[in-house]
Amino acid sequence: MAVTKNEHGQTNSINQVRYGCAVGALYSVVSIPGAVPIGHCGPGCMDKQYTSLAFYNGFQGSGYSGGSVSPSVNAGEKEVVFGGEKRLDELIKSTLKIIEGDLFVVLNGCIGELVGDDVGAVVSKYQKQGVPIVYAETGGFKGNNFVGHEIITTAIIDQYVDKFALNKDHREKGLINVWSELPYQNTFWRGDLSELKRILEGAGFRVNILFGGKSAGVEEWKTIPHAQFNLVVSPWLGLKTAKHLEQKYNQPYLHIPVLPIGAQQTAAFIRQVVEFAGIDPATSESFIEQEEQEYYYYLEHFNDFYSEYWWGLPATYAVVGDSTYNLALNKFLVNQLGLIPKKQIITDNAPEKYREAIAQEYQKLAHDVATTVDFVEDGYIVGKLLRETDFGHKPPIIFGTTWERDTAKALNGKIVEVGFPASYEVVLNKSYIGYRGALQLIEKIFTVAISASA
Repeated sequence: MAVTKNEHGQTNSINQVRYGCAVGALYSVVSIPGAVPIGHCGPGCMDKQYTSLAFYNGFQGSGYSGGSVSPSVNAGEKEVVFGGEKRLDELIKSTLKIIEGDLFVVLNGCIGELVGDDVGAVVSKYQKQGVPIVYAETGGFKGNNFVGHEIITTAIIDQYVDKFALNKDHREKGLINVWSELPYQNTFWRGDLSELKRILEGAGFRVNILFGGKSAGVEEWKTIPHAQFNLVVSPWLGLKTAKHLEQKYNQPYLHIPVLPIGAQQTAAFIRQVVEFAGIDPATSESFIEQEEQEYYYYLEHFNDFYSEYWWGLPATYAVVGDSTYNLALNKFLVNQLGLIPKKQIITDNAPEKYREAIAQEYQKLAHDVATTVDFVEDGYIVGKLLRETDFGHKPPIIFGTTWERDTAKALNGKIVEVGFPASYEVVLNKSYIGYRGALQLIEKIFTVAISASA
């Protein structure tokens, strides 16, 4: 077998994996209230995705339809030799009897795809009977759970949502669909999406947040075709879905690559969305004024610590994580905390066609601050790059994952876990974005910085 390498010497082996496989998008389904995933895959597939994405990543929990609840074919030798369509049919029948759901999503894994099981034919029988069920081809060889996520969203839109688009030219002004963080993969997605919805509603919009506790679930998905536009808040995830909706319903989209953290970024974010929507800015400006008054009230009192505790605070930092959080953190750390970027590593295997645009964002972190970014998936190489970085005379702070803890210790630095896997964080509804999330992030950063036990 040929061994391929990139500019960092990456082989075709990956150490310290930082995402799930395509079938891991089952947790995108779990994150839609009322939706239930059905796995057409091997016995370990569903369990491994749960253990990695939902447990040792903030201990987020399985929710209504995740974890041990998720039905699975548990394909074995018999299904490999003779096909698994009959077994899948039996599983769907049993699932419909036992589990209440507003929408069922069948995820075809590697075994089903490789042996050629016609999952679509099995599912279509139930669709014709009026069962709210769709299927998606999410074999792990197609990519990671970022890729699987958009396979899932497209499947739901095409096979289910489209039935409710009676007038495809109808638009409800002020209603927007939001596509942003990857549920469960992004450790703080629940709190982040709640804050994103809060600030957009505060600005005068009605928001289809689509995932998480603030979503109205499947009923909300039905209104996707009638939104005024789609809002993509990430460097690349969600763009494929937004472009699909543009083609399908002639629905415009706004792409904002930087997830807003803090008053400065959030105000700019709100104003950009309001301008694109063409709505009266009076409501949004009033909301910004109120939020900034509260935000800076807390920062005013934080200022004593920040100006006087100079001997124990880091000056330089590195960020290791997926594109969305990596870029958002850099913008905040440079512009609002004045820290110096030293090493930035993106680990989500962002598609090649988006990498140049992502890298360009790091060239304009501030009017006088620019840095470079590395796209690396392998944990060994990540550690090597960090250890080779000159952080100056003071120990750095590393924004990374559990995998970076040993490296941070070797550098005599501190670590804030901000992504998968985060097994030293217990996360309920924590957020690090917007106005409120930024305050929590500041608390976390400087508590870690001054704590001898962190």
